[in-house]
Amino acid sequence: MDQPPRTAQLSDAPSQPAPPRSAPLRIALAGLGTVGAGVIRLIEANADLIARRAGRKLAITAISARDRSKPRGIDISAYAWEDDMAAMAARADVDVVVEMIGGADGPALALARSALAGGKALVTANKAMIAHHGLALAAAAEAAGVALRFEAAVAGGIPVIKGLREGTAANAIERVYGILNGTCNFILSTMEDTGADFAAVLAEAQRRGFAEADPAFDIEGTDAAHKLAILAAIAFGTRIDFAGVETAGIARLLAADIAQADALGYVIRLIGMAETEVGPDGACRLFQRVQPHLVPRAHPLAHVDGATNAVVAEGNFSGRLLFQGAGAGDGPTASAVVADLIDIARERAGSAVPGAPFSVPVGELESLPRAPSGHRRSRSYIRFTVADRPGVLAELTAAMRDAGVSIESLIQKGRGGGDGADAVGVLVAMVSHEGPEAGVTEALRLLEGSDSLTSAPLVMHLLGE
Repeated sequence: MDQPPRTAQLSDAPSQPAPPRSAPLRIALAGLGTVGAGVIRLIEANADLIARRAGRKLAITAISARDRSKPRGIDISAYAWEDDMAAMAARADVDVVVEMIGGADGPALALARSALAGGKALVTANKAMIAHHGLALAAAAEAAGVALRFEAAVAGGIPVIKGLREGTAANAIERVYGILNGTCNFILSTMEDTGADFAAVLAEAQRRGFAEADPAFDIEGTDAAHKLAILAAIAFGTRIDFAGVETAGIARLLAADIAQADALGYVIRLIGMAETEVGPDGACRLFQRVQPHLVPRAHPLAHVDGATNAVVAEGNFSGRLLFQGAGAGDGPTASAVVADLIDIARERAGSAVPGAPFSVPVGELESLPRAPSGHRRSRSYIRFTVADRPGVLAELTAAMRDAGVSIESLIQKGRGGGDGADAVGVLVAMVSHEGPEAGVTEALRLLEGSDSLTSAPLVMHLLGE
């Protein structure tokens, strides 16, 4: 009787030799702070897994930092120490330089330039350096035929740069926005949960290590603006314009603002937003802004709490995409740095080629004029702290009327004290109907110098769902 055909088993197949592995990717690491030490720990802990995924080993051959004797919780004795970072970058046994020093200029920039000029690939987590000098560094990388990678510069361990550069490559991105600073998000969500005012929560964030001793870089919005400028360049194929980011921080927020937003069905988050728009002359313009917003509870960003980051990208075919995760810390940030190293290892192994750092070659990036915010239509939250006397409310509403601002709701609180208003003032908050932002600006101009105001007004826009 005929036998049924025999199904081949895995054991029947002739054994195939494993493909030859390329030589290790040799790494020089400058900066052994929290993240730099985390990179070493990650490469050591996951060495075999990384080698399988990269097609070759990652080998740290040289390191450099300011203080060789500082305890870091890792054993650095196996790596060659270089006091001179430029000499480290020039070593013949180095393929890629990892810059973990920080700062827009100074030693970090000098190292980046020397590495690329010497034909070494560069990986950095330095958002300030990329925001200020990224185009020049990208041009140097292209000229040398080496990779420039900076995934860890934006949103820590969230692969948002790779997502925009590769995952949405077929889409025209219409808008990119999100929560880009974990310190601010921790402060705002804690104010929400506890009812405490800004100063008390900031002090607690500093005690717990969520905020720096000098928190200005975070709370004034500069850190988020650096990240937004980078995301905008990648999303829209435009030249970085950090100076064009309209920036406002969170230091003037009161517990009363948080409570009022809650009563209206919103939470307050520091939002970085970038989008392109067509001006009245038919030319495309770039709008970039970092500012506290009232976010509706139905929006995904309303549920991002603590030190978490989240980025929303809206593509014309992909629709709304949400990238969310830990935006800082040694583990998540080191993860993004090593992911960049794995990409470079694959490129040098011949399975990929270096891609343009900003999605397209530097020479093809568009230089767009800045879009003014005045014509943008939005609903606005305007908070005044005013003298407690008759006629003040009429003065405020008259200014709004004369500027063409329609008031949707008005809330007058009692004397400041516990709700965070000035101790000698009364808090008045208004929410406008949708209209040009220039109207609100004009209303505030009309109120300039009024002795009815005991402090400068605060304006926040409402994020659409």
